[in-house]
Amino acid sequence: MNKKWLQLLAAGALSVTMLGACGQSDEEAAGSGDAENANGDTEEAETDANADETFVIGATQIVEHPSLDAAYEGFKEGLADNGFVEGENVEFDHQSAQGDQNNTATIANNFIAEGVDLIFANSTPSAQAALQASSETPILFTSVTDAVEAGLVDSMDNPGELITGVVDLHPEAIQMTVDFMSEYFPDSTVGMVYNSGEQNSVTQIEAVEKAAADTGLDIATRSVSTSAEVQQATESLVGEADVLYIITDNTVVSALETVVGVAESQGLPLIVGEPDSLERGGFATFGINYHDIGYRTGEMAAEILSGEKTPAEIPAEYPQDMELFINKEAAEAQGIEIHEDWEEKAQFIGEE
Repeated sequence: MNKKWLQLLAAGALSVTMLGACGQSDEEAAGSGDAENANGDTEEAETDANADETFVIGATQIVEHPSLDAAYEGFKEGLADNGFVEGENVEFDHQSAQGDQNNTATIANNFIAEGVDLIFANSTPSAQAALQASSETPILFTSVTDAVEAGLVDSMDNPGELITGVVDLHPEAIQMTVDFMSEYFPDSTVGMVYNSGEQNSVTQIEAVEKAAADTGLDIATRSVSTSAEVQQATESLVGEADVLYIITDNTVVSALETVVGVAESQGLPLIVGEPDSLERGGFATFGINYHDIGYRTGEMAAEILSGEKTPAEIPAEYPQDMELFINKEAAEAQGIEIHEDWEEKAQFIGEE
């Protein structure tokens, strides 16, 4: 899928001099005879200009944590593998909102004022701010849970004029996670901490409650506004919750170690929303690879920068692969016995 940026043809004047008319001189006729080579000359001119062209991409994410960071690295690799290489023909202006949603608008507006060629929006709040700020700059998103519900796209198949990307929630992920908890931790109360200001989190909480309606599980939630509130909110679930389930909420995931501490001290299984949180102390997840969805978004960006497609011509996508991951070390720390059938169903981390 390697594509070169197609610039505006710069050989129009040359073509005019090559065009002859009736009664042209021998010299003019010779020039006219070379007209058939004009396309080749133009292509060479394009290639030469291409070598000097540099694109600026504004990359914005709500907060720095391993999943979003992995998506950003994947995005850059997807671009590089398709001819847009950092330091050669691409520059990145990468900014974090440091968990403050008000900062996302400032970042997006600055990108527009600076005239970046494309915005990479890594999270729902970042994408919403970018779309609000842009009137013509294309936007590629990822790490977004529900692009339609968040008002980013009209539909997955028809995203709109300026924006498209890859969401981070497989359509079956929450149902499979709830089924897992219902099977192995039946009749439990599931404690969940989330930021009610993040639309992606509200969507997931509603999906969990819907999926759990026909099971023996009860859902207990606590809402936070900042990462500083996560530990206290998690501790407030002690004595009520039998299992903790942390979805892909950017605020809570950025402070996940405090949740892990409560889970280990209280012997509570900690289910998480993606593999990076598993590596930080979660016990189990039906997860996707954030590097992979970032990479796919980078491939989309390459199609746009090359002029091959517009955002409207690229349907938004769901992640392709999902599987059960289990952290054996975390299971031991949280007092969880490993079931024999997990050996066949899951990929394990935390073992030699």
